[in-house]
Amino acid sequence: MDLILFAAIALAAPSLGLPFFQLSRTRGTLPGYLLVLALAAAVVLVGLNTVSPQPASDFGDLLSSDSLGGLFGIVTLSVTLVVAVVSLPTMVRRANGPLYCSLLGFAALGMLFLSYAADLLVLFVAWELMSLPTYALAGFDKQRDESNEASAKYAVLGALSSAIILYAISLSYGLAGSTLIVNVVKAMGGQSSSPITLAAVLLFIVGFGFKMSIVPFHMWVPDTYEGAPITISTLFAAATKKAGFVAAIRVVLAASTLYVVTQSPIFTVANILAVLALATMTLGNVAALTQKSMTRLLAYSSIAQAGYILIGFVIFAYAQGDRSFSQEATLGMTGALFQVINHSIMASAAFVAVALVLTALNRADVSVFQGLARRAPVTAFTLAVSMLALAGVPPLNGFWSKLLLFLSVVNGPYAWLAVAGVLNSVFSLGYYLWVVKRMYLDDPVSTERIGEPLVYVIVFAILVALMIGLGLFPQFGVAFSQGAVPSIYPH
Repeated sequence: MDLILFAAIALAAPSLGLPFFQLSRTRGTLPGYLLVLALAAAVVLVGLNTVSPQPASDFGDLLSSDSLGGLFGIVTLSVTLVVAVVSLPTMVRRANGPLYCSLLGFAALGMLFLSYAADLLVLFVAWELMSLPTYALAGFDKQRDESNEASAKYAVLGALSSAIILYAISLSYGLAGSTLIVNVVKAMGGQSSSPITLAAVLLFIVGFGFKMSIVPFHMWVPDTYEGAPITISTLFAAATKKAGFVAAIRVVLAASTLYVVTQSPIFTVANILAVLALATMTLGNVAALTQKSMTRLLAYSSIAQAGYILIGFVIFAYAQGDRSFSQEATLGMTGALFQVINHSIMASAAFVAVALVLTALNRADVSVFQGLARRAPVTAFTLAVSMLALAGVPPLNGFWSKLLLFLSVVNGPYAWLAVAGVLNSVFSLGYYLWVVKRMYLDDPVSTERIGEPLVYVIVFAILVALMIGLGLFPQFGVAFSQGAVPSIYPH
């Protein structure tokens, strides 16, 4: 039984049908509930396929039904489910609510196929299926100039990244005569010193780098996160960004298993990724410290977290040329995948907490969070836990994934990355604790209570339980992440 096919049908059917609710005057929140039901079904199906993998026979060699796809499928669809749930009291009730739900469903479908893609053309089609709806979703608040600007900037740069990826695919096809990733990787390994191979790998890094929001391809993130509806910013930070990472793993890291390298021992995939990791984590944290808007602060924090994830990529790519580092490579990618899981939880909690405040007060500048613990205690507690987890404070979940990442490089040629990571984590406490201090120690700007709808409280409870639970019992997350590492190697 092809569970991936059933998950795709579960998402495609409502995504195609929900726009017809625009014709009804009494639709209410029914489209939102149908989308929630479809996403929940898809998460269950992907989860079952991950526990007991079934070959995606109906798709032939186009999809790879493996643990890596299962991990990213669960992460991206679960985040989309959270976004759909918290959108029920607000976005779904709007006049264009059915279209909003349909676009979310198509984005989720694109992320599902992207998680399992084993062919470059499937990967590109899935990339576009994920990206095109999000361009519209970013500008869904049409009355706000910031939302229109966010959508335009995101669409232009997103189209540029898609064009770069398509050009890289064309070069790869020229090398391999095939678009299957396994054949492309073998061709790259056989022509590792070819300028075309180098160009293809670099173009893939640049193209995927836009979606992963790594420096210097991050320029769209702060403005888009601030201008888009806050629920959609949650989707960007915790889901579509992760889809960018799985695409990079499928192509760039798979290529590095045959050690794609130029004639120069300095200009390697590992060294390129190391420089990007350092720049990304450092710029993200430094910029976040100066922000007055919570959405921009979280946007730059999200950029910094991408830099930490890249550390695992670095040691994995390096180990392909020096097999004595194979254990460190496994440890590093385990940490990277665990950080992907953790960040999706932490970012979802933080953005949803900010969404509640923004919806209630129509403001998201840091000053309105003063004394939040007295006005919205559940929201303040959730935001505080997520901030501490993002900073890597033990015993929360963010600590363990960062620890694995830093340990993976501490004894090799990239030990300086571990030092940079630790310093950046300490530096990030400056703005994370600053927000916590404002919520709990500063006097509130108003004594009026902020309503906390039940749907938000339930989501907060689940996300806080995951952050604390994976912090106290990290072995479950580590085992799940480690089980996905062998899927990186092309078969």
